[in-house]
Amino acid sequence: MAAAVTSKRPHVLAVPLPAQGHVKPLMSLCRHIAKHGIKVTFVNAQSIHDKLVSASPQDDSDSNIVMTTVPDGLTPEDDPNNPFTLFETLPKSMPQTLKDLIERINSSDPNERVTCVLADLSFSWIFDVAEKTGAEPVGFSPPSAACLAMLFHNFKLFEQGDLDSNGSVKNGDVISLSDDIPSWRKDELSWSGHVHGDSKAGKLFFELVQGYKDATKAKWWLCNTCYELEPAAAELLPNAFPIGPLNLLNSNNSTSTNFYSEDSSCLSWLDTKPFGTVVYVSFGSSAFFSQQQLDELALGLELSGRPFLWVVRPDLAIGSPIVYPDGFLERVSGVGKIVEWAPQNRVLSHPSTACFLSHCGWNSTMEGTSSGVPFLCWSYFSDQYHNERYICDVWENGLKIEVDEEGTRSRHEIKKKINMVFSDNKFKENAVKLKELCGKSIGEGGSSYKNLEKFIGHLRR
Repeated sequence: MAAAVTSKRPHVLAVPLPAQGHVKPLMSLCRHIAKHGIKVTFVNAQSIHDKLVSASPQDDSDSNIVMTTVPDGLTPEDDPNNPFTLFETLPKSMPQTLKDLIERINSSDPNERVTCVLADLSFSWIFDVAEKTGAEPVGFSPPSAACLAMLFHNFKLFEQGDLDSNGSVKNGDVISLSDDIPSWRKDELSWSGHVHGDSKAGKLFFELVQGYKDATKAKWWLCNTCYELEPAAAELLPNAFPIGPLNLLNSNNSTSTNFYSEDSSCLSWLDTKPFGTVVYVSFGSSAFFSQQQLDELALGLELSGRPFLWVVRPDLAIGSPIVYPDGFLERVSGVGKIVEWAPQNRVLSHPSTACFLSHCGWNSTMEGTSSGVPFLCWSYFSDQYHNERYICDVWENGLKIEVDEEGTRSRHEIKKKINMVFSDNKFKENAVKLKELCGKSIGEGGSSYKNLEKFIGHLRR
């Protein structure tokens, strides 16, 4: 009697950059991959894993996904509370710990060896680990295709002497890749918006960009965008496969991948508000504000007289607890709702949500755009400035909230722009068109759908 043949199963090991905006879209992709019967091992640094478990303690419902960790690599001198510390420590410690992990997996079950390492392109040094363990390297890019194209263009600028060793632009004030892609001002590059003047943070971002030099070791760059939103940028990247918006892949999945616990009470609150009336305000996981700016925002929302849902993280104020203007909470108790974190996809798709006052991180940009919600843009740092240009200048589904001479967004400017986005129907009309475009792209037969099918077929080869 012939022995039973045990079939080998594709196995993807996924490694995100240790940041909310990178972990979340990669997990959306991995859940989609796992639906096709492919095993996925999702690897987080220990501290990131702890945040996810603390915020959402339920187990992932998909048995094809295994969550595991590697050490943070922190030394006694490192600041564990600095969100950028892991960008420094992991490139030093992770190559060996990741190699050890893959070798343990491979030896434990020869039929489920790691066949593909799917890593954030910012950490493309991981591709060396993939090659050493016999796995195929595949890149994942959470930001826009334009941002990715610009990151590669920077190497050319560096070679030409237009960038110095710190990433500062030496020649000219504007950088353009194409007439069909919004340009970048020299202070809008991914690393130039130093967080609160923190030059060390800017240097870390610039060092991350240098890691993209190894990206060419991967033949696949999976991008959280769709071709129809960024055709000119996608054409500049022959290795890029737009597969987004990834939030549409798992829109019904209740399992969270957030660093903060979601307050779902805001959904029942939204149920009590009329159709298309609520201003949703959220600045993601990395923005911080002075007390003065928080006061202006609070008073601007109040002056607008419109219902608002405002996400206020406990650490949103720089170096201090959250304090609201005198009497503010009492005055807005009937029209405003404040939560520490919200189930954003569900909020944006709620019929009562009228517009999204956002920092324009790419995940939020994709989530709002694919939900057909107009934007009020309040960029904070990194690629957010360029995402704002897409929204205001190319897609025309939103307005920018301008800063005054002192660098503050005043309550009167906030009220003015809220009223403008409500009073001009073109923003909603354009937003609805973009929603339809995104839905078709990720739907059966669309460009992102075809790219995902192609990649999954490649994994099974």
